[in-house]
Amino acid sequence: GEQQRVARARAFALRPRLLLADEPTGNLDAATGGAIIDLMFEMNAEQGTTLLLVTHDEAIASRCGRVLRLRSGELVEEDSSA
Repeated sequence: GEQQRVARARAFALRPRLLLADEPTGNLDAATGGAIIDLMFEMNAEQGTTLLLVTHDEAIASRCGRVLRLRSGELVEEDSSA
């Protein structure tokens, strides 16, 4: 968990316009994963970085401003008004 926190801090330290994260909490326990994702969303808001997450975690996806899903090989935007 500590190594992943350091990796994310380094990524945001450069103030990128786009940050890609593939299953950022996949190998972490629930508490550490929650802390990491909270930090990523906080830094995203503070720095205005576009954060592109790939996840199977519905709780993380529900926190995103836009959700796209891959269905039968097609990228589909989820209706946020539901």
